[in-house]
Amino acid sequence: MRRPLLCLLAGLALVAPQAARADDDDHERARAAVEAGRIRPLAELLAAVERRFVGQVVETELDDDDNRWTYEFKLLPPSGRMYRVILDATTGAVLSTRGPVQERR
Repeated sequence: MRRPLLCLLAGLALVAPQAARADDDDHERARAAVEAGRIRPLAELLAAVERRFVGQVVETELDDDDNRWTYEFKLLPPSGRMYRVILDATTGAVLSTRGPVQERR
């Protein structure tokens, strides 16, 4: 029983540094894209989402798919039914929504 556990822990020790490096690379690519003016800063788009939609942003993800950057925001409104808003990271335009979206009036 101890041997499989030790093998699992050893395997995790090898994988964790690679995952951390990938996250660092993602942060550097995002920072470079903001500095180059290819995407808008997260703080700017986060403020826009919070002004337009009801709920607290609980998670944010930046994706680069075929040189199209998008921000995905997960929001938790008072109703408790989480929804997602996906923005174009360059323009701030809403590309899509998923779930019971609640816009402010």
